[in-house]
Amino acid sequence: MLVMKCAACRKKLIRYRKIGQGEVHRCHKERIERYYGAEAREDGLYCACGRRVGMDRGTYYTMVRKAVTSSGEKLNK
Repeated sequence: MLVMKCAACRKKLIRYRKIGQGEVHRCHKERIERYYGAEAREDGLYCACGRRVGMDRGTYYTMVRKAVTSSGEKLNK
């Protein structure tokens, strides 16, 4: 599980089940376990501070690289 945080205000956004190595470029909606301070709008995923952290692409969010940080462990397959 990874905990994604806003890079600007450091608030927790989501808890995400990451599978595989590498960075988080996409967050698939079915793998998001919990929403903390994130708000899902029509055009994307926003932090409570108002910063856009992801763009809605249908079944997943494309994450804005410099808007989020993550911590936790990835599942290696």
